Amino acid sequence: MEANETRGIHTSAMLVELNISNWTAKKLDRRVSEDVDAANETKARSGNYNKNLLAGTQVLDSIIKYSANARAWHARQTLPWSDTGTRLLPMSSFLEYKKQLNVLENNYNLLVDSFIQSYPDLVSASAFTLGKLFNRDEYPEAEKIRGKFGFNYFFSPVPMSGDFRVDAGEAAIKELQLSYESEYERRLNSAMQSAWDRLYTCLDHMKERLEETSSGDRKTFRDSLIKNAEELVEALTHLNVTKDPKLEQARVDLSKAILGVEAKDLRDSAEIRKDVRAQVESIMSKFDF
Repeated sequence: MEANETRGIHTSAMLVELNISNWTAKKLDRRVSEDVDAANETKARSGNYNKNLLAGTQVLDSIIKYSANARAWHARQTLPWSDTGTRLLPMSSFLEYKKQLNVLENNYNLLVDSFIQSYPDLVSASAFTLGKLFNRDEYPEAEKIRGKFGFNYFFSPVPMSGDFRVDAGEAAIKELQLSYESEYERRLNSAMQSAWDRLYTCLDHMKERLEETSSGDRKTFRDSLIKNAEELVEALTHLNVTKDPKLEQARVDLSKAILGVEAKDLRDSAEIRKDVRAQVESIMSKFDF
């Protein structure tokens, strides 16, 4: 579905970039790679052996996992805007977003600081774990490692229009403005389509999980079936930055469908499952997904 209104988007949303970088502790071992090729009598380099410098430890893995969860949270709060990773953040959720972002950043830095403090011990442990693959020269000093971690973000306004102040003819400037406006519309429509896609994915999953099996039994589903729907209902109050009335109506309909319903109710009552599924199907048929 296309966004029905683009005017005023610069007052209802902003752009945000989140970049989290981590040291991977991966190192190409050319000697082992060559040994593998030689053992298999290859005629050319057939592959590379990348070893984990901190094999056997989970400290770095916890930072990488935390980073992935932070990126996933960021994606849920925003809409896509550009291929470079810039995303659209509703102005109405900025304060709560920034508050949670500060918590994520602080916890991330605590994890990194703890890792740096234990780094010398981890290197010593790797000497035992890696055996002949261990090479102390492949391990940077702790202060250099700290610089490979980063939790950075940047907020910027959504441009109001294609204001090209360049030394070009009137026809060229008009062409630039038209090109900008076309790309602006494409990005906004893509962002709003992402919101619709989230809604469809949620509805389609609920429809599938609440359907009885061929033998008449209920399918298995987790408590997240309702929890995810509730979180989406809340998120769409902010993500609908164009004030699309159809998206809002779909959000309201989903909210009504799950109002007061818990996962346990759906498991225990075939009647409630049937009712909620019927409402979900109604939403899906009402709107042009």
